[in-house]
Amino acid sequence: MRRSARNVRRPLAMLALAVATAAPLFTGLPAAAAPFERPKPLPPWVQICQKLKRMPEHRHMRCPVHRPRPPAKPSSAQEDLLVPVVTEQLTPTLPSSPIGITSGPDGALWFTESYANKIGRLTTDGDFTEFTVPTDDSEPGQITTGPDGALWFTESAADKIGRITASGVFTEYAVPTAGSYPWGITTGPDGNLWFVETAGNKIGRITPAGVVTEFALPTSDAYPIQITTGPDGNLWFTESFTGKIGQITTSGTFTEYTIPSTGAMPIGIVTGPDDNLWYADSNGKVSNVTTDGDFTEYPVHNIDAFPWGITNGPDGRLWVTEQLGNSATSVSVNGYVIEHYMPTVLAGPFEIATGSDGNLYVTENYISKIAKVTL
Repeated sequence: MRRSARNVRRPLAMLALAVATAAPLFTGLPAAAAPFERPKPLPPWVQICQKLKRMPEHRHMRCPVHRPRPPAKPSSAQEDLLVPVVTEQLTPTLPSSPIGITSGPDGALWFTESYANKIGRLTTDGDFTEFTVPTDDSEPGQITTGPDGALWFTESAADKIGRITASGVFTEYAVPTAGSYPWGITTGPDGNLWFVETAGNKIGRITPAGVVTEFALPTSDAYPIQITTGPDGNLWFTESFTGKIGQITTSGTFTEYTIPSTGAMPIGIVTGPDDNLWYADSNGKVSNVTTDGDFTEYPVHNIDAFPWGITNGPDGRLWVTEQLGNSATSVSVNGYVIEHYMPTVLAGPFEIATGSDGNLYVTENYISKIAKVTL
């Protein structure tokens, strides 16, 4: 698909968002979609924010837009609060809308550029390399290191799973379900890659050879977002629209656990240093669940902060991104929350990963930057 067709779809996404937020984002009418083209769903962060905004306690939330924002000037008030030190680098391609990020087998950070349709590589010394995804407008989402030493990523708009070697060689595999919108991806304990199908309402498994198997979720319209390997040898994932944490065995058996609080919308998930499953709840919390299904929930300081990504930090704490709180937030296993703000306002911190140098790296989706959090 050509870039011009893609630019037609983005006003449609912004129009839907403007209706939800009662704030006009553009003037004029969008052009008609191309004939026979399957409409793309709004991206997960927009849909989830719109759902939150319907709750009375989130009525003042300003949802992110479905387009890259122009760079904003740093806030000196926020800079004074920065402990640890946060620095930012623009990606070579602008706008790029970086989303997923992971530490690669070569010691570099690898990340997806959703708008630019590229996979990016960033060394810990600050050098960028970019590789264009073979399929046009694939909108790469999440990325992980595979068991074969390559990087595997989801192509959300193309219904594909992509693979790229450290030297930049691509292979792509089609997901059987059309319109599945693959998003989160992780390496499983069985040596395969496991991913969620956000619109398809399934969990997928792909072997390193490219054989795909799909498992339909027990609950309809669950809107799975992220997935990780648990300490029990199973896969654990978030069900954002049903407020559940799901578990699937490597043979495909499901168990679901309902989050006790009202309005929970879990997003990112990771096995924490205490062997519990920790997740970012976009409903203003960072929480965990044991493998037996017992929950503990901790509120962040701002209910509208929109927690999203989560990872293990090199300091033994969990680190969470707050998209609307504009921070990388550290959380102890006892629930002590400290927020560290980005230098640029409205940066849109999205996903977060620990680098080989012991620092944290954050994709800043709204401003096409990668932030480095030096501890």
